[in-house]
Amino acid sequence: MPRFERSVQFQRRQHRQMPLFFPSPSSMSSNSVLSLMSQVDGPSLLNYSTTPSIYTARSVPVALRGKLDIPIHVTSGGSVVEYTVECQDHDIGFGITAEREEGIIIVTEKKRFEAHKESITGKFLVGGVPCMLMFRFDNEYSWFTEKLVTYKITVTPPQLKNVVNGRRQRAKISLDAVKDDLEAAEDRMTRAMESKISLVKEIKLMEKELHERKTSLIVVGKEEGVLIDRVKLRKEQESLLKSRLKNGWEDERPQDEEKETEDPAETVESEEVGVTSEPVKVDETENIDTSLQPVESTPRDMPQDAPVENSKDVNDEEENRFEV
Repeated sequence: MPRFERSVQFQRRQHRQMPLFFPSPSSMSSNSVLSLMSQVDGPSLLNYSTTPSIYTARSVPVALRGKLDIPIHVTSGGSVVEYTVECQDHDIGFGITAEREEGIIIVTEKKRFEAHKESITGKFLVGGVPCMLMFRFDNEYSWFTEKLVTYKITVTPPQLKNVVNGRRQRAKISLDAVKDDLEAAEDRMTRAMESKISLVKEIKLMEKELHERKTSLIVVGKEEGVLIDRVKLRKEQESLLKSRLKNGWEDERPQDEEKETEDPAETVESEEVGVTSEPVKVDETENIDTSLQPVESTPRDMPQDAPVENSKDVNDEEENRFEV
């Protein structure tokens, strides 16, 4: 969209024109078609009057360290504004601004004028409407003196012919603005549609990946449950195995107790004879003394009437036992 100069200075006794009409931001952003059309059409010609509007006052006090604002609302585009300002006995600060929806435009920069010597006069054309003109009298620089100002402001609406021409001029400017905005909107719409298609594809891929992740989560959850039970089982088994290795098995304890409760006399006798539980290593190359004579013994359980074996045969068997 084209931009216009926001700061325009005007000199006294010179005719100046404010920036040309441009559609307001609210009318361009509104969803209503009539918002822009009403701004382009301007005032109705049915009851249109070209009678000037005059705003005047005499000896209006401006307090020391104070200021005075005179607002004037202009609704007809192409209106001509004329003003005359005087100050009694002293100078006065004076400036004009135009407040529109898109911002504030400086018509006359505020400065001190010797209005008690020469009147402040000016004339300018108001292009864009609606517009609020603010005539400001400034006495904030004075600590001791109150100022008395007299002003006359005349707002003359344009002639009927100028109103018609102004409509056409506003329509052309608005048409250019609409075309520019339409082109920008179509370009943004194309990029938005492409971005939408890309986002839809990304969302589908993300949904697919999310489904796969959920499936993996279910599998991992089941595996976790199995492993929790296995870890619990293995810990119990580990504890039981360590207990058995440390304390032994329960079915071995009765035999150990029986060994401990054996006859002490037999143990003492074994010790006297010199019996040990350690195995005796026998040298095979050493000759065994076979001169030992076996002692005859009669089994205790043998019956009294049982026949007695030949002692010679018994001796032969004993000798055979000791042969290597």
